[in-house]
Amino acid sequence: MAKRSTIIAMVTVASVVAIGGAATALALTPQTGSDTTLTVRVWDEQVAQSYEKSFTAFEKANPGIDVAVNVVPWADYFTKLRVDVAGETADDVFWVNAGNFADYAVNGSLMNITDALGSDAQVNWQTSVIDQYTLDGALWGVPQLADPGIGLYYNEELLAAAGIDPSSVGDLHWNPATGEDTLLPVLQKLTVDANGNTADSPAFDPSQIVQYGYNAANDLNAIYLNYLGSNGAALQDGDEFVFDTAEGQESFQYVIDLMNKYHVAPSAADTNLNGDFALDQFLQGKMAMFQSGVYNLSNVSDGAGFTWGVAAIPSGPAGAISVTNGVIAAGNADSKHPGQTRKLLEWLGSTAGSAAIGEDGSASPAVIGAQASYVEAWQQRGIDVTAFIDVLENGTVQAPQGARWAEASDAFESIFAEMFLGRIPVDQALRTAQASANAAIDG
Repeated sequence: MAKRSTIIAMVTVASVVAIGGAATALALTPQTGSDTTLTVRVWDEQVAQSYEKSFTAFEKANPGIDVAVNVVPWADYFTKLRVDVAGETADDVFWVNAGNFADYAVNGSLMNITDALGSDAQVNWQTSVIDQYTLDGALWGVPQLADPGIGLYYNEELLAAAGIDPSSVGDLHWNPATGEDTLLPVLQKLTVDANGNTADSPAFDPSQIVQYGYNAANDLNAIYLNYLGSNGAALQDGDEFVFDTAEGQESFQYVIDLMNKYHVAPSAADTNLNGDFALDQFLQGKMAMFQSGVYNLSNVSDGAGFTWGVAAIPSGPAGAISVTNGVIAAGNADSKHPGQTRKLLEWLGSTAGSAAIGEDGSASPAVIGAQASYVEAWQQRGIDVTAFIDVLENGTVQAPQGARWAEASDAFESIFAEMFLGRIPVDQALRTAQASANAAIDG
């Protein structure tokens, strides 16, 4: 039996840019000598490292089964998964997100977890993730990650230089109505050009920005879903796209104006092409506030060479409303080792199987028994993560869902890219994008 699980970097060529790109993965030689080797595909290298610890224990308890972890970068993940599932060459277990799972479930590509593990197993898992991945009365994967809400990372040193009290950041409010917005004035003070002029100065030169205030961008999870929710709007209602409303137009216009009118956030010319552009700017001390989720906690903790903290996201007319998301480990219905795969899925759904994810702070586990260790892991590092959790008390905006989500996303995102660049008016773009997305959902 192998002494440890193996992390294999999978080489991919797709160039789709998405949130939370992964770093270069480890490339280790697969272990040999076991009767069966199961493979698990993920997009997060940090969780892959946690899985390595977890699977070492699994292998000891299950002689003859070895587990290898394949890390596929997020930008390429679903492009390659779609091809591999169609070609029946996908891993025994693979991560799926809410925007993609329904297609695989409907097509019979996933194990029915309700049948495979029994309904009693679900009492150990986060209810919101179970609900998110239940279709036609069945659960289609073992909950693995349960992201809390979105938060606002801030560079304490840049705030101090601008005379802004970090304790006030969590009380910022955005509102399209003149005179009722406290977010924009702060972002203008935090945006600086090469001559030291801030964005609220008549002498400010937007062509020579050396420090941005914020990461407004064409970013579904971290930015515009939350602006929609905070203005009483939504991206979807069930499977139907419903963002083309007066409130939806206000939300998108506000975010786009931060970029193109007030220049307090990077241009979409940069962020559309590089999903990590804003993160890199923040880590380099060139951006004062960075709105994102716990999926970037390790990136910020490891990469920030300055004092930082996390505050609540800006509230809108409807309050501070965040999206929350989960990720499942799905069993491949075409696995050549269905019995061993079920054993592995059962392990992944146990407190022992998910403990390593929480203990090293790599992600927030969806297994309830492993969640306390996640908060404790960050507390031990001096980081308070409660802002990500407390925001959910305000309610949530619906996360992406539905069969044919990938096709719908392709349909609206190309239009959104042009809208964020300022090439298509918001009202026109939303009208066209919504019609295209719903047509894609309808097939």
